[in-house]
Amino acid sequence: MNAEDLIDAVRDDKQTELSRLGSSKMLYADTRGEMEPETVTAAAAAREQAAHETFDAWSADGDDDAAALFADAASDAADRLADIDVAPADRSFAVDAVLAGLDGTVERLGGLLGWTLVDQKVKEQLTGFFTGQADPQTASTYRSAGKDVAALRTEAGDLLETLCENEDDWGAAQTAAADVVEAAYEEYFETLEELGVNPKPVC
Repeated sequence: MNAEDLIDAVRDDKQTELSRLGSSKMLYADTRGEMEPETVTAAAAAREQAAHETFDAWSADGDDDAAALFADAASDAADRLADIDVAPADRSFAVDAVLAGLDGTVERLGGLLGWTLVDQKVKEQLTGFFTGQADPQTASTYRSAGKDVAALRTEAGDLLETLCENEDDWGAAQTAAADVVEAAYEEYFETLEELGVNPKPVC
């Protein structure tokens, strides 16, 4: 297995989950149905804050190259948070609980990869939302952030190719990535059900 195989395997295994996480209902779930620009931005800020805290903690531990990558990921999240002129919503995310439970560099890199798959979907929806709000500057900011997240996924994959010594390592990374996506989807699904919204698309 290589990084491309791993990413393809996670996307194939979690195709339905990622597709639904890429719908406008994602922001509806994040804001608990309060789809005002400030509320959407506050939820996005909460995600950035949580990501910064997780990756910053990881940067103090593990392989030097991985620690540097985690530090970069934490710094990127902090920069995006600084660009958001709204206080983060008082929220926690299931994804972050899964990430916090990962031990070992390979698993954490897999978790980071899974986080990028989820977070890029969020950034795409934020881009679309602010485009619809006739706020092209904010939309452009999130579009650029989505590209940064995709680049981070590539870097995590490249490092996994260096560190994975056997199929067990690749399997551990894949499991971690899939667990992150699954956690995001389960929270999304359950939140929408609580709000009285059908999480499944209507054909």
